[in-house]
Formats: sequence, structure tokens, C-alpha cells
Amino acid sequence: MRTVTLIGKPGCHLCEVARDVVIRVCDEVGARWEEKDINQDQELYRKYWEQIPVVLVDGEQHDFWRVDPERLRAALKA
Repeated sequence: MRTVTLIGKPGCHLCEVARDVVIRVCDEVGARWEEKDINQDQELYRKYWEQIPVVLVDGEQHDFWRVDPERLRAALKA
């Protein structure tokens, strides 16, 4: 099963939009998803603070700022 990780922070409008896309696409293709708060992990903060929201697919960076549902769907079906 593929896993999508959304890295963001509370109060981030783009993170909320990205969450909606991730949930919808993961439900469609049967992928698992999780969310991580950049404020709770110093390594994630150091690595991604300028890019949130960040989406990882199976641990590899897939997208940042805006999540394209078609691109995410295609990555999960590959």
C-alpha cells in the first residue's frame, strides 16, 4: 500500500487545501495518508520550512506549496 505524507503546520491555508486534495486522492486510489506538523519535528522544520505544505509519496518528496490532484493520482498508480 502506498503512503502519502503531508507535512504542514496549523493555521496554514495552503496546508488545508493540500489536505483536502490528499484525502480525496488517497480515498480514490486506496492509498494510506498521514500528516506531520513541521513545528513538532526539528528535522522536518529545517528541511522543509520554506516549502510547506510538502507532500511525500512513500517517503520521497513529490510536491510542495500546491498539490496537483492529477499528478498525485498518477504517482500513486505508478
